[in-house]
Amino acid sequence: MTAETLDLEITGMSCAACAARLEKVLNRQQGLQAGVNFATSRALITCRDGAPDLAAIEKLVEKAGFGLSHHAIELAVSGMSCAACSSRIEKLLNRLPGVTANVNLATGQAHIDLVTGAASEEALVAVIRKAGFDASPVSLVRENSDDDASEKSALLDLALTGLFCVPFLIEMIGMSVGMHQLVPLWVQLVCASFIQFYSARHFYRSAFHALRSGSANMNVLVCLGTSIAYGFSLIVVCLGLDLPVYFEASAFVIFLVSVGRLLEARARHRAASGLEALLRLRPQTANRIEGGEIVTRPVAMLQKGDLFLVRPGESIPVDGEVTEGETEIDESMLTGESSPVLRQTGDTIYAGTLNTTGIVRARATSLGSDTALSRIVSLVSQAQGSKAPIQRMADKVSAVFVPTIIVIAVLTFVVGWAVTGDASWSLVSAISVLVIACPCSLGLATPTALMVGTGKAASAGILFRNAEALERMHRLTVLAFDKTGTITTGQPVVEGVFPVQGQDEIGLLAIAAGLESGSEHPLGKAIVAYTAEKGIKSVTHPQNFKALPGKGIEAHADGERYMVGTPDYLREQGVTVDATPGMGDGVTLACVARDNAYLGAITLSDHVRPEAAEVISWLHREHIRTVMLTGDRPVVADAIAAQVGIDDVAASLRPEGKVEAIRALHGPGQVVGMTGDGINDAPALAAADISIAIGSGSAAAMETADLVLMTADLRAIPDALSLSRATVRKIKQNLFFAFGYNVAAIPLAAFGFLNPAVAGGAMALSSVSVVTNSLLLNRWQSIR
Repeated sequence: MTAETLDLEITGMSCAACAARLEKVLNRQQGLQAGVNFATSRALITCRDGAPDLAAIEKLVEKAGFGLSHHAIELAVSGMSCAACSSRIEKLLNRLPGVTANVNLATGQAHIDLVTGAASEEALVAVIRKAGFDASPVSLVRENSDDDASEKSALLDLALTGLFCVPFLIEMIGMSVGMHQLVPLWVQLVCASFIQFYSARHFYRSAFHALRSGSANMNVLVCLGTSIAYGFSLIVVCLGLDLPVYFEASAFVIFLVSVGRLLEARARHRAASGLEALLRLRPQTANRIEGGEIVTRPVAMLQKGDLFLVRPGESIPVDGEVTEGETEIDESMLTGESSPVLRQTGDTIYAGTLNTTGIVRARATSLGSDTALSRIVSLVSQAQGSKAPIQRMADKVSAVFVPTIIVIAVLTFVVGWAVTGDASWSLVSAISVLVIACPCSLGLATPTALMVGTGKAASAGILFRNAEALERMHRLTVLAFDKTGTITTGQPVVEGVFPVQGQDEIGLLAIAAGLESGSEHPLGKAIVAYTAEKGIKSVTHPQNFKALPGKGIEAHADGERYMVGTPDYLREQGVTVDATPGMGDGVTLACVARDNAYLGAITLSDHVRPEAAEVISWLHREHIRTVMLTGDRPVVADAIAAQVGIDDVAASLRPEGKVEAIRALHGPGQVVGMTGDGINDAPALAAADISIAIGSGSAAAMETADLVLMTADLRAIPDALSLSRATVRKIKQNLFFAFGYNVAAIPLAAFGFLNPAVAGGAMALSSVSVVTNSLLLNRWQSIR
């Protein structure tokens, strides 16, 4: 066997010793020869025994404490006609080493995760093309011209097919009133031949490629059934036999299936309209400020740091920071909120949002795929391309569906002929079995509902990371909340300053504000803002600043160690914390110490979100238990929980304590959710079955979450739960219909109760019905 070489990117190496260690581990394996380069973070691995076992190599790399870099590729796949097609492509791609593929029939896309260096995009496309389909990279900017041209071509073919079906329609009408052979047999033969070999060319091409690769799809059934009907009728005409012909059956099956395909494609396009609507929000031009002049340029020409101007009625071209002016901006496409929000100097504005009132100048901060809109599109696309667990059963059935139908058709013919002695009747029944079976409806049942559901969610400012999260959300039984920034607004204000004897308020604030100047915590920001309002200048210039999540901060200044944090944290450090007179329910305490000397405390309060009590009440009506997890003192947490009606409270928790609390909530039949916004919430979010990050939160929380709310309005949580239930309900309806249709229709066809033409029409309409049912999700309404 010839040797094969892999050029893989390694993650997690921190020095040359790491590279040497990994190289040693790999070279110990029989058949492998490796060279690892720390500078390039790459490993050149030669497999002397032929094809590499990438899975085994990845395990070796991980065992050594490193990882293989992965990246995602999305390909638009054309030519798929049913679930068997998507399953076949998925199977072929997954045979490639280092490749994990998910092919979505409804979106017409292949979502591929692969080890960097294992395969090129061109190689993946080649595999798909070899299977008889076509593929190309998915661009963020989708053009509709190809779709329009394809639809026009399909309409023209359908019109020609319909025209050549007219003689058969005349013949069928005549037969219904007792008149036979109104259309000469040679005319029927010519018309049927055109339909069989021109109109059905796409079916034959797809069936040929499917059979060549060792599988079968719906087109195989259509071609098999119509070819038998056409071939039998051709023999009857050519030999002049005294037997009925079935040209009309083959012709009408092809015509009706083609009509169904066109209607299905249109319905699928409507199902994907949520993502397309997001893409259309991105403007194509921007008013760039060049040397004091305003020049209209393509958005692609903007660079980070460029100044641009936005007039009333225009969309924001890229994410930016307002440098001059004040306006109200409609951000409903991001947050689902219908009311415009005020944006002024220093505020962030987002690409695709609409400027409604004033003129603003802004500086570009994020471009292209880094904008909030592009990240939303990426998340929605990722969710639409993923598979929900409920789809697994349909996938298993689809994999064996076509061979099973062929066996049933053969048995129908053989047993029917043996029992009735009528070969003609048995043949018609077998043809009906072949053309009425519909694997398409099984393949479309789940993804079309997910497409509509995730698109509808995105328009409401709700982003599901994947289909599994959307499906799991509807089973939620317990929902835990962080307090600061989630139940409360996250914008605390200073209520009082209580220095110890010998220390004045101004001095205490000056010390605390200096220490907190490097903090991103809401409490720290509140202290800094309050001190600035009082006109007090900070007197500490911190060094070696360290933030301790759930505890506070510490830093050094002028050779002394300072701490600002919770009373418990200071006590851990050996500081004696005095009682604070201003303490009360719902008030948070920030204690200040220098070395081991207690300097005093600052009390802060954070207002409860106005909609919090309404949301908690809604969750209780839905029999969902609510819990608050917070690092604040029990007296504060209990007061907030009582105000909004939360069931249980766990206070004085550090980040690891929140993780333990989430784990404790798990139990038989319990699906636990966690809602948070801060960095210290990320571990708890990761431990929950459903993690929810609110859009005003930190990047760490949003990266960890299964569900991202682009608004700080907690009413988006009931919206997400309601939409999850509606989507899962549609999926179950679709699967019930798809299975029920096939279970009911196939026996009817086998016992001769269905004409092949009627069977073909029923099969075509079954897929359309599934997609149309999914489209009814568009009627879902937000509670906001």
